[in-house]
Amino acid sequence: MPYACRRTVLLTAALALTGLSALPPAASAGERPGNLRTDGSGECAFPMRTQIAGTPWALQRVMLDELWADTKGKGVRVAVIDTGVDNANPQLRSAVDTSSGTEFLAKKMERGSPADGTDDRVGHGTKVAGIIAARPRPGTGFVGLAPEATIIPIRQNDERNSGDQLTMASAIDHAIDKGADVINISQDTTKPLGPDSELGRAVARAVQAEIVVVASAGNDGLDGRLKDTYPAAFDGVLAVASSDRNNERAAFSQSGEFVGVAAPGVDMVSTVPGDGQCVDNGTSFSAPYVAGVAALLRAEHPDWKAHQIIAQIEQTAVRGINGHDAFVGWGVVDPVRALSEDDRAPESPTPDPGPPRPPAPEPAYLAVSETAQERTERHATYALGIAAVLVAVVAGAATVVRDTRAKAAGRAAVESTPPM
Repeated sequence: MPYACRRTVLLTAALALTGLSALPPAASAGERPGNLRTDGSGECAFPMRTQIAGTPWALQRVMLDELWADTKGKGVRVAVIDTGVDNANPQLRSAVDTSSGTEFLAKKMERGSPADGTDDRVGHGTKVAGIIAARPRPGTGFVGLAPEATIIPIRQNDERNSGDQLTMASAIDHAIDKGADVINISQDTTKPLGPDSELGRAVARAVQAEIVVVASAGNDGLDGRLKDTYPAAFDGVLAVASSDRNNERAAFSQSGEFVGVAAPGVDMVSTVPGDGQCVDNGTSFSAPYVAGVAALLRAEHPDWKAHQIIAQIEQTAVRGINGHDAFVGWGVVDPVRALSEDDRAPESPTPDPGPPRPPAPEPAYLAVSETAQERTERHATYALGIAAVLVAVVAGAATVVRDTRAKAAGRAAVESTPPM
């Protein structure tokens, strides 16, 4: 019997890690407040018996031949820390490394379930993995951004909200131990977590190990408030917001100064457990889009540091303004530009060069006092001005008197003339 992906209001799904921030008010029955959640709104049953034939819009804008001119991500290992990654889907069968996968919810599992991270009962992690590394398949235009990369499946959350921040920290450590080059985390919490928290320390270990950590910014952006989410806001993490077809922030996408870039997150096509594809929305699916680009950069530049990979993605993003903002960060990721304008490793993103600024105006002369000569000249000016006014007044008065006399004389002449 196929599983169902449950829909929640405001494009937010019902998965969480206990012990963290509150879920949206629309959380479905059985969800506990105070959790870190994965986000999505897909309404589909799986396995799907049909494929989506067309090329998704998020791939239509990418020239794949140019993107893959030098690499398709072969040899790069991407850890997907999520609800598991199903490897029965034909597009993921050869992508998933089950020998490196693991399960952090073993005590919660039914007897006989695999412990290799492939038991995805929700579909969320399988969608995330497909956006990164789904293999090409006849009959569909959907494919991952890095279709030769390897996925490390790590299951630390499920439909019963069984995970917590300790399992997330353990999952990150497992990814480090298994040689991950990139880690994708499509989960978030708004509860403030310091660098000394379990999750903060685990993220720091990954960053220190030169792993590119990509995390979703979260889907609570409808209220318009700027706020940090975690693990996206930790130092060294590339935080990803969602953009729409117009390269603008998707309405649900969380905004904040921590956002590094945005990526397509509306009507995203990806793989589901068993077979076929599904359409979903959320920053959960923007993050793996960027993780796929990071995997390609890792393959092409194995000597680059993690922060240089992140800076390259940020520097080559399509910008609406000349700089960084809290809505889409440095802009909307441009996969082809990131892979083609890569002559050198950048250290950090910088604003684009703009037109030269006009020269500053010369300051006006301001006298704080006046000399005796300046005072005399000022008085003389006043006197000349007054004299001119008086002359004008006298001249005007004389004209009025003359005109009045002329009119009076004319009337007198008319009155003295005898009648005919």
